[in-house]
Amino acid sequence: MIILGSTGSIGVNTLIVAKKYGLDIEVLVAGKNIELLNSQIKEFKPKKVVISSKEDLHKVNHTNVRYGEDAILEAIENSSSNIVVNALVGFLGLKPTLKAIECKKKLCLANKESLVVAGKFIDKTNLRAIDSEHFGLWYLLNDKKISSMTITASGGSFRDYPLETLKNVSIKEALNHPNWEMGDKITIDSATMTNKIFELIEAAWLFDTKNIDAIIEPKSIIHALINFKDGSSTAHIAGVSMQLPIAYAIMDKIEDEILKQVDLLGIGSLEFKTIDENRYPIWSKKSEVLENLDLGLILNASNEVAVSKFLSGKIGFLDISKINLDAIDRFSNLKAQNIDDVFLINKEIRGYYGY
Repeated sequence: MIILGSTGSIGVNTLIVAKKYGLDIEVLVAGKNIELLNSQIKEFKPKKVVISSKEDLHKVNHTNVRYGEDAILEAIENSSSNIVVNALVGFLGLKPTLKAIECKKKLCLANKESLVVAGKFIDKTNLRAIDSEHFGLWYLLNDKKISSMTITASGGSFRDYPLETLKNVSIKEALNHPNWEMGDKITIDSATMTNKIFELIEAAWLFDTKNIDAIIEPKSIIHALINFKDGSSTAHIAGVSMQLPIAYAIMDKIEDEILKQVDLLGIGSLEFKTIDENRYPIWSKKSEVLENLDLGLILNASNEVAVSKFLSGKIGFLDISKINLDAIDRFSNLKAQNIDDVFLINKEIRGYYGY
């Protein structure tokens, strides 16, 4: 298989799954964590390696290493692997998604931005989403008539902070997620609840529904629920690990143990909360976004700029939501008519917000 983003959380867990099932790794694609990449090269012996920066080429312990976006696309096109795991972060992951589909490869997609910004242009026939919430929904689906779907959120780094303190929180505090170890970008998106808006958009495209909502479940044990027409509901309960959705995405069917069973007695109790618009201002746009999924492209572009500015110390935490709300209001009339429009609109919005 090909793993895009091998040194990130999803990539590392994908390699654990690959090792468990004896799967060959043809291509590793990574960013700046060359030390970890070199250890992965030593263990998994890929035929090709691609990194983000030309300056790091000499640090990579491999005879066939290239750099840059074009090299990623060429590696996908020229590979014999029929599985591509796309765990790249952000808009950068869209072109590899399109290339994998064009090459008729099975796409295990952890790059949610691909569906968020271009869901209506993406063939989902051979796509498997790597996301605990969407995996949970898929796992629960059966032939009963569905009333609605619900995914859960942890609440992020600041779920228990007094509201008046949020304007002064630090980058370090924002990156201290209570439940998960994730990359910087998704950890910030969890804190603002933008990530959950993205997941609602994903679900809308994956399951062809707009009857989808989210609630906070602080322990991240319940990942998704389906509410049926008959009045009953089912919940997907699993431990805090991405190896289960990764394994199913790659293998399609799993019959042995990936995770330890959740100890409900050890957990003791579960709590559910509504998502408060005062704490998570982006949530005020939930209904508008679900009714106009083209807004996903707008929100993702502004959010990537805003999060980058926050992580570089140029704006405060609350400014992320202000920028995103402004973008949705300002650019709500923009709609991509084709895939080329997606790239043009993305560039326009990034330019407007100074990125």
